[in-house]
Amino acid sequence: MISEIRRRSYLDAMQIVSWLPRTELPFAAPSRLELLLPETEPEPSRPEMEAVEVAKPVQAEAPVAAPVVRAEVPRPRIAMPEPKKPEPAPVVEESTPAKARPVAPPPRFALQLLRAGSVLLLVELPTGEPFQSRDPAYILLKDLLRAARLPDKPQQVGDGEPIRWPLLSGGNLEQGAEAARDYVQGVLAAELEEMGCDCIWLIGLPALQYAGEVEEDACYRELAIDGIGHALAIPGLEYLMEQPTAKAELWKALRRSMSRWNIGL
Repeated sequence: MISEIRRRSYLDAMQIVSWLPRTELPFAAPSRLELLLPETEPEPSRPEMEAVEVAKPVQAEAPVAAPVVRAEVPRPRIAMPEPKKPEPAPVVEESTPAKARPVAPPPRFALQLLRAGSVLLLVELPTGEPFQSRDPAYILLKDLLRAARLPDKPQQVGDGEPIRWPLLSGGNLEQGAEAARDYVQGVLAAELEEMGCDCIWLIGLPALQYAGEVEEDACYRELAIDGIGHALAIPGLEYLMEQPTAKAELWKALRRSMSRWNIGL
């Protein structure tokens, strides 16, 4: 058995204010009647409550445990991959429409095909029309033939119509410089196949360009044209009439090539 004081201390420690044993305890203090009364009875007046002082032992405060400080273990830093920067979209250059190359106009010329003995003549027509007997250019041509010891009355080839270019005034037919060259050389090749010659005189710039495939600086020289044969490059008749010194240069070229059509010389 425990004493009353010790029992009270236990009850206070357990925060039990009222406690009634089931049996009479030995050495226990007599029970207080107010604890045995029903709860419906009126409470005692305030003077009575003040007169009654219930001495409660001061509850000893439990020692506060010191907080446990846990040493933080440094966690290994995991290197996170840097986010990839979005690649800039390729700059698509706006396609600009290609500028159309300027189309060169078709060449324009008129050539007369003649024959004098064993020489074939391809002559530029200064006026674009066939020669007349009193044309200054035709008279000069006859003088050149006499100087080269050839017949001075050249004969027209075929129907006598000049070779004119362009062939058509419109349409989709290719009529550029290359087509003109193929056409002129084709006419010469057809005439040579029917009747050969010892040499061809190419007189005037269009004859040099579209039959001999040379320019004006090739004048006074002999040319070897594939599929056609030997040719002599001669300036235009109008140029010879305007430049007297050009006649002297042409005379030298004729003397060098004369043996081609005059085999007996």
